Order: sequence, then C-alpha cells, then structure tokens
Amino acid sequence: MTPTYIGALDQGTTSTRFMIFDPSGQVVASHQLEHRQIYPQPGWVEHDPLEIWARTQEVMAGTLEKAGLTPKNLAAIGITNQRETTVVWDPRTGQPYHNAIVWQDTRTDGICRGLAQEGGQDRFRAQTGLPLATYFSGPKIRWLLENVPGLRQAAQQGDALFGTIDTWLIWNLTHGAHVTDVTNASRTLLMNLHTLDWDEDLLAAMEIPRAMLPQIRPSSDPTPYGFWHGVPICGDLGDQQAATMGQACFKPGEVKNTYGTGCFLMMNTGHEIVPSQHGLLTTVAYQLGQEPPVYALEGSIAIAGALVQWLRDNLRFFDFSHHIEDYARAVPDSGGVYIVPAFSGLFAPYWQSDARGVIVGLTRYITKNHLSRAALEATAYQTREVVEAMTADAGISLGDLKVDGGMVRNDLLMQFQADILNVPVIRPKITETTALGAAYAAGLAVGYWQNLDDLQANWQVDRVWHPRMDAEEREKRYRGWLKAVQRSMHWLET
Repeated sequence: MTPTYIGALDQGTTSTRFMIFDPSGQVVASHQLEHRQIYPQPGWVEHDPLEIWARTQEVMAGTLEKAGLTPKNLAAIGITNQRETTVVWDPRTGQPYHNAIVWQDTRTDGICRGLAQEGGQDRFRAQTGLPLATYFSGPKIRWLLENVPGLRQAAQQGDALFGTIDTWLIWNLTHGAHVTDVTNASRTLLMNLHTLDWDEDLLAAMEIPRAMLPQIRPSSDPTPYGFWHGVPICGDLGDQQAATMGQACFKPGEVKNTYGTGCFLMMNTGHEIVPSQHGLLTTVAYQLGQEPPVYALEGSIAIAGALVQWLRDNLRFFDFSHHIEDYARAVPDSGGVYIVPAFSGLFAPYWQSDARGVIVGLTRYITKNHLSRAALEATAYQTREVVEAMTADAGISLGDLKVDGGMVRNDLLMQFQADILNVPVIRPKITETTALGAAYAAGLAVGYWQNLDDLQANWQVDRVWHPRMDAEEREKRYRGWLKAVQRSMHWLET
C-alpha cells in the first residue's frame, strides 16, 4: 500500500493532538486530549510526563481510527512541542525522576539571578541569543539536579536523560532514540547558535553533565530519528518554529504571530543571526537537512489564552473559553480597565521575573463583560510591544501580520489587534499551522513535498481585518497599557 498522508504530533502546553494531512495541507483527521496542569505552589507549573505519553498514544490511535487508516498509510511523522518544558528520566526504566517543569515555571529565579551575578542577564546572549530567564531549560535541569535526591550521581553515571517534550516522546515512540532538533536545542541556554552544538562553557556554568543531553539533529532530516510502527519520524520543531513553517514564512522579514497559551511573534531573519537590543530572542527558525540553518527573532509573551482559561477555571466567568467573545461584545470597550497577566513575570520585551499580574482602572461601573474585553485586549497590547521591539531590532516595518492559533477564531480580538497595530491582520484558511509545520518538516524529509514552493502554494487567505480605530484613540489606549505594565513590575521582593 502506497503511503498517502503525513502525520503530525502536536504536544502543547494544555493538550496533545495528532493530525493527518494530505498533499494540499488539508486536515484529513484529528484527535485531541487535554492533560492536567499541576501547580504545587505559587509560580510552579508541572506536567506528568507519563500522562502526556499516555495521551500521545491515545490521540495517535484515535486519529487513525477516525480516518480509517493504519500506520502503513503514513509516509512520515513530524513532531512539534511546547518548548523549554523539561523532563529528566531513567533510561533503564523509562520512569521520570520528577514531574516535567513547564516553561511557565518560575522556581529557577534564584538560579538565574546567581548566574547573572557574573556578566548580568545577558551573560550568555552572545552564544545562545537568549537572556538568563526562568523560561529556558538549562536552569530547570540544574534545579532538578540540585533538588532531586540522587539525580546528580545518576546523571554522572549515565542513568539520567534530559529532554524537552519532543525528545521524551521520540524516545518513547522509537524505543530509545535520544534526539532533539536545533530549534528545541536553541531554547535550552545550552546550545551555541553558531556551532549548533552543546557549548562546553555553558554546560560548565550550569553544572550539567553532557551525557544527559540528546543528539542535536536538523528539523527536517532524511535520516529518520527513528521509527514508529515502521513509519519514519523525521520532522521535529518547537511549536513556534513549526507555526512559522506552517505559515510559509520562508523569506527574511516575514512575520507570524501564534495566539495560544502564550503568544509568540516570530520574524524570519534568513541565515543571519540578528542580535536583539530590545528584549527579543534570537533563535533557530528551522534547518532542512544539511542546509544552513534559518534564524529568527522572537517575541515571547507568557500569558495569552491562559488568561482566558484563568477567567474560566479560577474565576468561573464562563463554561467554555469561546464564550468570552460574547461577554466582551456586550460592552463597547473595557471601561478603562487593563489586565496585565504577568502570572509568570513579564517575558518580552521586559524579562522581569519579579513582576506579577495586576488589574488596574477598576470602578463600580465595571462588570465581568469589561474584564472579559480587557483580557482579550491584553494579548493585543502585548503583541504591539513585541512588534515595536522587533521593528527596532530588524529595521523592518511591519506591513501586515499573519496570525494562527486557537485565539484567532475570536473576531473581536483580531479586529482589535489590527486597530492597535494599525496594520492588516491576516488569518489563513488552515489555522492549525503548528501541526502543519511539523507535517511539512517530515514531508520534505521523505520527498512527500519537493520544496518550499510546494508549501507556499498551500497557503491561502481566509480573512483579513483592516484597522478602523483613529490614531488619537489608538495611542491613548496604548499609553494606558504601558502605564498599567509599570504597575506590575518589581512586585516580588528578592
């Protein structure tokens, strides 16, 4: 039987799904399941790696069943994943030594401050493109080594493996391949952007044994990382890099923004490593086979859709996340209220780990409708801050913004985003761009798609929002946002 489809495993912060795509990039079938969010104490966020592995097996089986297919129908599988989330496990038993520490987790603040005492927050930026921040994997590994009894000794003896979630799943799917790709490795604070290899000086500073770390491979590799039921696994990308591929942002200067648990703006900078002077990250966008890597500038926003989930789950504002648009539309504006969702500190462009969330501008006039609208607007305001930083770094003005992710189905948010940016916002017909990007990486590796032109041909516009707000109103609202952000900073005492 000739394989006729490509599979993509999309392991995200709140759920796992498996999708099957045809040559035109259309979804043939999909199955998705959520997993628990574990909060042991304020600022700590964990996942159970075994639960994620169980959900992975369930969604892969469920999608094939829905489509009436078997693994033999798949030409290849690509994987995309929540980045920076850190797992360490025993290769002899497959048991994790500890719950996964999620990218949002802030427990490593003390480690990061200690490392920054010599050289400041940008101590490793020249090698990694990243500031010292709780966001990244390296400090999380060090925390585990320092706090899990016996783990450091096990790591030194080769009895402990580290991986971001892609590595953990590939290891399980292939029965032992310990690999990651350049995009995920570039988010650890341990990989040198210039050599695409683990950096001995960084490992020494973090006190992490090299034996724990996976082999770094291209994002799209004709030599498979391994096989699942005979299907080659040969595509691997961090979720935002995968969305960049899915949005066909293949030319320098092209930009996409993904609205998910967090919000992530990425600009392709070609083969050039562009250092950021304005609080952005320099990262690897993708590497196809043995071709030179393509780099990117990224603005990372910790909380976007997660704020909507917080209103739903913690404050019980509504039963389903999509209902927020109904409440927000019930009022013409936010009534002067701003919500700064610094639950895990502020990410780009501030990198203030001591910030915490605030709601400002409250009066007796305010209802949950105004708060719902302010929650949506917070994502748009944060995006504008990142766009302004990216324009300053790259020297390229934004002509339009390609958008994807779960929140782009919210028409009110997309219109406000166009208004506050003063540029058109473009939603493609296929919004599942993260999974699609992983499928593209795997398909290119096996010749399912021949080149990037094939992928570009699949991208089509679904809807465009044009700015309607006048300039004076736009700037007045944005000034209020910037004032609110200042109120959130330096809340925690060191």
